[in-house]
Amino acid sequence: MVQVKRTKLGVEADRRIREQMARSGGELRQRRQRSRRTQDQVANRAGVSRNLVSRMERGLGGSASVDAWQRVALAVDAPLTIALQRDIAGDTIDAAHLAMQELVLRTGRAGGYRGSFELATRPTEPWRSADVGFRDDRRRRLILVECWNSFGDVGAAARSTNRKLAEAADLAAALWGTVAHVVGGLWVVRATRRNRALVARYPELFASRFPGSSRGWLRAITEGTVPPSAPGLIWSNVNATRLFAWRK
Repeated sequence: MVQVKRTKLGVEADRRIREQMARSGGELRQRRQRSRRTQDQVANRAGVSRNLVSRMERGLGGSASVDAWQRVALAVDAPLTIALQRDIAGDTIDAAHLAMQELVLRTGRAGGYRGSFELATRPTEPWRSADVGFRDDRRRRLILVECWNSFGDVGAAARSTNRKLAEAADLAAALWGTVAHVVGGLWVVRATRRNRALVARYPELFASRFPGSSRGWLRAITEGTVPPSAPGLIWSNVNATRLFAWRK
């Protein structure tokens, strides 16, 4: 049997498809759960099988047609959009977000942490990941950092972080057992006019969600001090070159 040699472009295409399917599958699952629909209900609305919906959510929907993806997306009230990325020789479409992750990783390394880009909080489901993970085995610390350029749904973002923190607690228990350890959560938000106005408009909401000392969290990742026991929020300047504390 003649084997077809895979080209470099073909290998890259396969890699990108796997990443896209994992990301899209996770978003589909979140949208379905937010709409309070079961996989059977979504499948019936879309005119596809429940097995196909399940495969899509697990990141295995690469063989599904665009028509099937669009119908399933509409069934969870989130129309599918398809766009070509800008020239890959230039900036990536998520360059602004990557710049924040780069800043956080660089800052945490200076504070003595081993950083992870897109840390999978549940290894069997790679789309469930935190933007940055900090791990310190010597001091038994595991910190999840979520970077935000802007917010589409603050409530959904908070619930997603809660879920990831619960999964991180399980991961920490697997790593260090019953020995005392720390699991923490931190949001790094780009200090755009819109984001600062949003936080200022809902001060009680954000203060309740992030009671941890912002200065304490800033010191924790820049100097390696003990992180606050409660979740926190700090700012990144617009150019993603500096982190600074949130004045509540």
